[in-house]
Amino acid sequence: MDKINKTAIIIPARLNSTRLKNKLLLEVNSKPIIQWVYESAKKSKLSKRVIIATDSEEIYGKAQNFGAEVEMTSAEHKSGSDRIAEVAKRHPEFEYILNMQGDEPQITPDVIDLALELIQNTSCDISTLVREIKDTGQIQSPNCVKCVFDKNFNALYFSRYPVPYPRNNEFAKYYAHIGMYGYKKESLLKMTSYPQADIEKTESLEQLRALYNGMNIKVAITDLNPTGIDTIEDYNKFKSLMQK
Repeated sequence: MDKINKTAIIIPARLNSTRLKNKLLLEVNSKPIIQWVYESAKKSKLSKRVIIATDSEEIYGKAQNFGAEVEMTSAEHKSGSDRIAEVAKRHPEFEYILNMQGDEPQITPDVIDLALELIQNTSCDISTLVREIKDTGQIQSPNCVKCVFDKNFNALYFSRYPVPYPRNNEFAKYYAHIGMYGYKKESLLKMTSYPQADIEKTESLEQLRALYNGMNIKVAITDLNPTGIDTIEDYNKFKSLMQK
């Protein structure tokens, strides 16, 4: 069995969200946000399986209605990676897992495959994506997670704070993290077996649990600048874009 057949894209889908109620079920052009994400994932060339993982009967029913493969999970999970790990354990055929966020409808198939190519063809534990930030407002925004990485594209730290601190501003360059993770299955199960780290809980960033425990996260740079659906403004912006 080749790598493509051993790969699954799993989309963690939680109904309750703090800033925008039931955001994954909000519709744009008669399709809920979660369906936009699912349909983009289905266009990946490096994975034949896409599964929505949810603790919501409402999302489960909606996903079945638009023909998605969907599995119910526990409501007790602390992060999306914890949720997809539950699904991964049920599937011995999977060796590579991509955690794709259910509120990122602008993620394109080529970018999905960029993250998958890294995890399938390098020795890293986890792969993820970043883009260079040009907007100073995003640098300052806690909703835009910044990533610092070394010369070999290994992640050093992620923060909601502007890192690195611009003591000498002429050298400052910032990269935004695109919240999608490729895992080797054993790395996913290893990471989710660890307790939440204090830095993870402080920043509310699950990838810090992996770094805290010495796991390797490899990053690739993309030009894509997707808008995640976190607020009503984000939703209206996406809706306007799709209606054009």
